[in-house]
Amino acid sequence: MAAVGYLGWLGYRRTRTTTDYLIAGRRTHPFVMAISYGATFISTSAIVGFGGVAGMFGMSLLWLVFMNILVGIFIAFVFLGGRTRRMGHALDAHTFPEFLGRRYESRFVQVAAGLVIFLFMPVYAAAVLIGGTEFIVTQVNVDYSVALVGFCVIVAMYVVFGGLKGVMYTDVLQGLIMFVGMVFLLVWTYAKVGGVIDGHRDLTAMADQAFPGFQAMGHGGWTAMPQFGWGDSKYDLWWLVVSTITLGVGIGVLAQPQLAVRFMTVRSGRELNRAVPVGAIFILAMVGVAYTVGAISNLYFHRYEKVIGRLVEVTEVAEVVVRKDRSVEKTIPCKLLHLDTRGEGRIDTTLVAEGVGKAAGIMPRAEIRTLDDGRVEVYPRATSFTRAVVKQNDRWMFNTDSIIPIYVASCLPRWFGLVFLLTLLAAAMSTLSSQFHTLGASICRDVLGQFVPRLTDRSTSSGVLVARIGTVVGIVLAMIIGYYARGGYIVARATAIFFGLCASSFLPAYLGGLFTRWMTRAGAIASMIVGFVASTFWLTFIFAKEATALGVVQQVTGGKTSLLADHPNWPVVDPILVALPLSLLTAVVVSLMTRPARPEHLDRCFGAGGKASKQE
Repeated sequence: MAAVGYLGWLGYRRTRTTTDYLIAGRRTHPFVMAISYGATFISTSAIVGFGGVAGMFGMSLLWLVFMNILVGIFIAFVFLGGRTRRMGHALDAHTFPEFLGRRYESRFVQVAAGLVIFLFMPVYAAAVLIGGTEFIVTQVNVDYSVALVGFCVIVAMYVVFGGLKGVMYTDVLQGLIMFVGMVFLLVWTYAKVGGVIDGHRDLTAMADQAFPGFQAMGHGGWTAMPQFGWGDSKYDLWWLVVSTITLGVGIGVLAQPQLAVRFMTVRSGRELNRAVPVGAIFILAMVGVAYTVGAISNLYFHRYEKVIGRLVEVTEVAEVVVRKDRSVEKTIPCKLLHLDTRGEGRIDTTLVAEGVGKAAGIMPRAEIRTLDDGRVEVYPRATSFTRAVVKQNDRWMFNTDSIIPIYVASCLPRWFGLVFLLTLLAAAMSTLSSQFHTLGASICRDVLGQFVPRLTDRSTSSGVLVARIGTVVGIVLAMIIGYYARGGYIVARATAIFFGLCASSFLPAYLGGLFTRWMTRAGAIASMIVGFVASTFWLTFIFAKEATALGVVQQVTGGKTSLLADHPNWPVVDPILVALPLSLLTAVVVSLMTRPARPEHLDRCFGAGGKASKQE
């Protein structure tokens, strides 16, 4: 915390102008940029959120690792980064919306993009907040709301004052901590389950232990892809994993404003190319480890976990929430054991002893033995999903986002749990700082600045002040969402929503602006509108999980969870598969029908030779 505070102060001391605050003065070292990009990209949404999803659905999430490296690093750096940097410098753009607005000479484009970021990024930020808070709760054994508020205060300490310099300085420290922690976690995990070969073989053999609800969706075990097909609910999981998790996040990264702005912080395109190997290795170590450990945690919980502590309380029948929609809860009656495993005189661990009534056949049955000193020794025999029992207000629930924190607390030494807590906090803080920085910059420069020009004057400090106020507003919004949205693998869901929304709204305009001279202002505006409307419509009326949470579709359909509820698989298809093609088609058609920009403006964007230099 002292180091983070110092680096934030250092960023504050070196932040004098709006350019310093927004893009670190355009003089960032490629190593700093690569680690900052990776630390911003990989957060608790990846480690806790998607790691927890891997605990439910298995190693099929490793396809997302492939997409993260291929798309998020190689394509982004080699093909987009150099052009973004050169064009951003030529247009003197400081933010992603400003980049789009100046490329198309459109205030509407800049303001619209800024509003989308300001209104929807708090959802993604809340997901990251929840991931970090879940780990604090597990390690420190404090109330969720207390951990959430405290975490927000820590992040606000340096992101509000340090600008992008402070953010990137701390990203490097946090990124290195993350790297070391994740490598140790992988080695320790395989050592606990008998090595790589035996661990994977044993995990494959326990495929029939998957939760019955997952098996009905096509779960084929934690080392296999879900069943593929169309027209039956048993294929839902495949479409969820591939469309929402792999493609939604894998493609959406290209249009992430907090990542794209990193390309504008370096001096030349060559430095971007030098950053590719660093970024690729960092991403592989982060998400590759998280998703692998998430899947293998099932084997540890089922076969190896032993919990010793004082039995404080037994709940004979608790209705544990499996799934919570807007108005309906699905619960399973369970007998719960509440233990004090740390000798602190309070409950720190809750386990499922067995299912009650009809649930006895689908829930694990723990093996319990009383020791000579009065404590109990419990083998939970659970999977990752049924092991992650947490309390939210006065209700118990299975919480996917608690899988990785509970695994670390149970499997690894106590000292490493605290070190890994620092790793997770580093991951969350690096991403949150960039999110809040982007959010503050959007409301200041891209929205308000278009109507109050002095806010964009780099020679004054008023713009920095407004950006900092906007950042504080974003932190408060994210904290409120984080309090009410806990549960239902919300971390992964919220991440996928924001990534998909950005891809559908921004990606055609972004790519068209970078690579073509014929992409027009009208084409960009039309594609942004179509992509945004299509995404929000699909989320509100078709995509069952989110549509149910919003509650609008039930009013329209008389209680159904989707307009296509009677057509299997459609309700789990991610909006990006519909909205992005529509947005892209709109961009092409409208651009071909409208007049291109002025030649002198295009020469400024692409250079007199007609092409944006990759190395300049």
